[in-house]
Amino acid sequence: MTAAVHLLSLATATPPNVLDQDDVVEAATQIFSARFPAFERMTPVFHHAGVRARQMARPIDWYLKPRTWPDRAQVYDEVALDLFCEAATAALAEAGLTGGDIDTIVTVSTTGISTPSLEARAVTRIGFRSDAARVPVFGVGCAGGVTGLSLAARLARAQPGSTVLLVCVELCSLAFRLEDLTQTDIISTAIFGDGAAACVLSSGAEGFAEVTGAAEHTWPDTLDIMGWRVDATGLGVVLARALPPFISREIKTAMESMLARQGLGLDDVDRFLCHPGGMKVIEAIEGAFGLGQGALDLEREVLADHGNMSSPTALFVLDRARRRGLPRRTVLSALGPGFTASTVTLAAA
Repeated sequence: MTAAVHLLSLATATPPNVLDQDDVVEAATQIFSARFPAFERMTPVFHHAGVRARQMARPIDWYLKPRTWPDRAQVYDEVALDLFCEAATAALAEAGLTGGDIDTIVTVSTTGISTPSLEARAVTRIGFRSDAARVPVFGVGCAGGVTGLSLAARLARAQPGSTVLLVCVELCSLAFRLEDLTQTDIISTAIFGDGAAACVLSSGAEGFAEVTGAAEHTWPDTLDIMGWRVDATGLGVVLARALPPFISREIKTAMESMLARQGLGLDDVDRFLCHPGGMKVIEAIEGAFGLGQGALDLEREVLADHGNMSSPTALFVLDRARRRGLPRRTVLSALGPGFTASTVTLAAA
């Protein structure tokens, strides 16, 4: 008999530097207007992004100066580790566990490179056992929270009685740049923020939800839709403007295929929880699934309060949903580089 895997806890964390969108517009004008002639025409992007505030790794003045890759790497090592530990400690506390109870640690992060990876750097601070398995995951971007949850559940199921800690940490703000400015850089400045989320899963204990299924769908010939460009100053955002139309055209068929592998259809899902990649992405998903405008209300709330934090964002949405009461069956989904859709199906406990 296959072991049931439950989510025991879920916690989130954000850096202390809170920026209102109006402050971001003011700073962006200061940064971009002299470097990007068409910037004034693009300022409505900030007002229509659906973001009221976001939290950043550094105070806003830090971003007003040119930064090298070592500058960004130093901030990533410091702030990402702090967020990792804050989110992980809170998730462990909610589950009534300590770091020594964890058998496997899955760390998801695509906005920085740290070797040794974050969970190794956190061993002493959190008290992980020396025999705990470490599974760092890079390159899955905005899909990382859902992909990581799926992977963590599979690892817990593979060893009945084991406990797995998943931590997603992203510092999207480190990709903000003054050099080689593109329209995509401006759009990313309007929507991205920093944050972390962590959850504990177990195949030997009850929790607030059971992971009953997971699936992915990767579209061929879509590598240019989303990802990073690498240059001398660090990682730069790649975002195709055609993403919302692509979602409107493709996501329903892909979701139907992923659900069919679990013996389910769209009508069997009581609530879709989606990664809020941006306001147009939210609207495209609502339209594709026939949910009605405004149905993805929690997604709009998270986007407004935190911006798009990449991988942890979907878990922020799940955290709000479970605090208000999960329905019988929920599908958590996200889209990321590949171009890939990732889903996890949850049954409320």
